[in-house]
Amino acid sequence: MADTDSFAERDSRTPGPVARLLSPWTGLPLWKQIFIALVLGLGLGILLNQTGRADIAADIKPLGDLFIRAIKMLIVPLVFVSLVTGVASLDNLARLGRLSLKTLGLYLGMTAVAITIGLGLAALFQPGVGIDLGSAAGVEVREAPTAVETLLGLVPTNAVEAFAEGNVLQIIVFAILFGLSITLVGEKARPVRVFFESAAEIIYRMTSIVIAFTPYGVFALMAWVAGTYGLAMLAPLAKVIAIVYLGCIVHAVVVYGGLLRFVAHLNPVRYFQGSVEPIMLAFTSTSSSGTLPVTMMAAEQNLGVKRSVSSFVLPLGATINMDGTALYQGVCALFIAQAYGVDLGMTEYVTIIMTATLGSIGTAGVPGAGLIMLSLVLTSVGLPLEGVAIIAGIDRVLDMARTGLNVAGDCAVSCLVAKSEKALDEEVFNTPHVMRSTLS
Repeated sequence: MADTDSFAERDSRTPGPVARLLSPWTGLPLWKQIFIALVLGLGLGILLNQTGRADIAADIKPLGDLFIRAIKMLIVPLVFVSLVTGVASLDNLARLGRLSLKTLGLYLGMTAVAITIGLGLAALFQPGVGIDLGSAAGVEVREAPTAVETLLGLVPTNAVEAFAEGNVLQIIVFAILFGLSITLVGEKARPVRVFFESAAEIIYRMTSIVIAFTPYGVFALMAWVAGTYGLAMLAPLAKVIAIVYLGCIVHAVVVYGGLLRFVAHLNPVRYFQGSVEPIMLAFTSTSSSGTLPVTMMAAEQNLGVKRSVSSFVLPLGATINMDGTALYQGVCALFIAQAYGVDLGMTEYVTIIMTATLGSIGTAGVPGAGLIMLSLVLTSVGLPLEGVAIIAGIDRVLDMARTGLNVAGDCAVSCLVAKSEKALDEEVFNTPHVMRSTLS
């Protein structure tokens, strides 16, 4: 790990012979370890797929599953203690209101821009022309919640049940109210506040231990994805995949980079350097919530975002920020319309943008949110839901790109909000810090 007051310092003991032998690997920054593991896993998976040994890839997958389980183990305690300490540290309630408005405004605004980019690219490149989806079999997709259900679902009827089920939205609401109550009680709540500050440090230490094993989990997951799906199944829909990936790159560079450069007056290159670890983990794991521990560490260590901002903005973003998913909606909706020969007018385009933007909040906490949102968007403009079937076949590949963009957006918003609140350490932001494995 990079040296920091917020997280555990690296072990300074004299390394033994095993440590010296592994030092060329463990001495690498974490992002380089992840990248090497990703490439090796991809290469091994393709080799296994081409040689008909996909079963070996399936045997490797439990190693990746173990890593994902360890990451998920941290989500609930990390979100809760981070938000409680973050909100409790905001003695000025007006500042809490500003943080909320800025964060929600940026997340929803960028989601609307993302789906517009997706629609624009799909209209330009027309990926659905010449593809027949008439024979696509239907897939079962869970119904997206209504606006009323979403609003009611924010407040847990049983806080313990919300923790047990890992309902992040409900945990966020409970944690914000808990932290706010600590602030309102004042001096009498000081022991509780100190307890949660200590608990947060313990969770951060535990997080650093789990993150040390990220490259090995990434290797196993990539070997399984490539070994199971191979390259052949991507060929018929290569255009859709290429457009989604292109759109994610354009949105990250133009929208995030532009906002950071011209609004916050920050160096976009440093932003991408500082957020590379969580983006790569999100790309591999396809879980914004699962990447949250790494995102929080990178925001504080690499980007200089103060914990008072990161502990509020990032857990919220992991739940409701769906830039990548919204962009995917735009591409896939227009792809299905083209494949079925349905012409969409300006009214339908606006409907898609509004449905995907507002629907991102309602479906964020639901497993398989991408396909749920897609079914919601298709229904809103009268497109056949059977089109979801063929998208489901490549959903994992698309999910990697859209989740990476979601997390990139979380990091960007944390920097924008922190800069506006004078809670960004620009010396840290402008200094190339890199996360390193605690095993080094």
